[in-house]
Amino acid sequence: MRLLFLLACLCLPLASVAQTTSAPAPSTTGAQPDGSIAVEDSAAQDAAIATRLRAILAGLEGYDHVTVTVASGIVTLRGTTLDSASATRLNDIASRVEGVVAIRNELAETTDVVERLNPALQRFRGRVLQFVAFLPLLSIALAAFALICALGFWIASWRNPWERIAPNAFIAEIYRQVLRIGFVLGGVVAALDILGATALLSTILGAAGIVGLAIGFAVRDTVENFIASILLSIRQPFRPNDTVEIEGDQGKVVRLTSRATILLSYDGNQIRIPNATVFKARIVNFTRNDERRFLVDLGVAPDADLAAAQALALDVVSALPFVLKEPAPLAWIETIGDSTITIRVAAWISQAETSFVLARSEAIRLLLAAFTEAGIDMPEPGLRLLGLTPPDSPVTLPQAPAATADRPHPAPHAAAPDLHAEATDVTARPEAALERIAEAERQIGEDQDLLNKSAPSE
Repeated sequence: MRLLFLLACLCLPLASVAQTTSAPAPSTTGAQPDGSIAVEDSAAQDAAIATRLRAILAGLEGYDHVTVTVASGIVTLRGTTLDSASATRLNDIASRVEGVVAIRNELAETTDVVERLNPALQRFRGRVLQFVAFLPLLSIALAAFALICALGFWIASWRNPWERIAPNAFIAEIYRQVLRIGFVLGGVVAALDILGATALLSTILGAAGIVGLAIGFAVRDTVENFIASILLSIRQPFRPNDTVEIEGDQGKVVRLTSRATILLSYDGNQIRIPNATVFKARIVNFTRNDERRFLVDLGVAPDADLAAAQALALDVVSALPFVLKEPAPLAWIETIGDSTITIRVAAWISQAETSFVLARSEAIRLLLAAFTEAGIDMPEPGLRLLGLTPPDSPVTLPQAPAATADRPHPAPHAAAPDLHAEATDVTARPEAALERIAEAERQIGEDQDLLNKSAPSE
């Protein structure tokens, strides 16, 4: 009996331990510390997933017509949404819930016009209300912008300070324009600062830089002419009514505009040369120096007394009343040809009193008369025929036909110019008339002229 009692005492603790170990653990359904849903029972787990997804969709906008069903961890979404992006978004939401095995998205975009327009109308209504609430601040920003711009334009309208620091009116206007642009940019910065949108300034400046670069490439020639106009107006290589030669075009300067230099040719035609070409071209200004030299080339026979011919030419031009004593006239042998020797004569005149072309014409007339009177002939070109006949054979020249009553006699040579004839008028009247025409042309567009007679010149 005692042995049985001891065995019973030993078996009782073992039975209690076995009973405690084999007891089923209570099922726990709820959220884990990491926020995921942990369930052991499949049906309870599906219900928990569906409940969690419905609660999430209830808190989001635009999913009122979406139904959620869960079977064996497979989530099925049915219904309609406003757009495909909203339907795709639900896949990401459902995949974050623990226990979801797969997602079957059967959502479609709604075709209800009212449902599709309501969000747009709500957004529009919200923006209108936001704009109305923003109006007072916007008004202050616009007022600050207008005030700064008005101040800049008022300062730019002053004439005296800009005309004093600028070499001409064109540069002064450029200074004013730069000042206006600077104040406009300052007004934009102040307005954006009031609105709290200064970050847009870098975007605006970047876009302006790109647009300016594109415009610069498109109007490269125009920009080049404009810059050349600024430089020419500062340097002033010529003045109004100056006689110049630019790229082979010769005439009187009418005006210098922001794009071209306008000349009046001796034929009365108007010549427009782009300022970029003028700035880079070789410019010959015949008016800058009043004294101008003219040249006359005279051909004499090789057997003539060259020293006497030079002295005679020098005496003739020195005696001309319109030739200046200083610089003194010159005469020299220029070239030796096949049948002639060229003597070049140079003399100086005052362009303000004497016409250059008429003075040269009169000098040529008197030089020819003096050479003819002195017996200095100008040779005619001759040819030597070689190899046509043997050296010892006689050469028979054709005989000129006898003059008859029916055949006219050859015309006599023209009389030599009279050295003592009345002198030609060589005053600068034609140039003066051309200057009056150029001055009349200048009056038409005087406000566009960048030349200034009182400005310094290079």
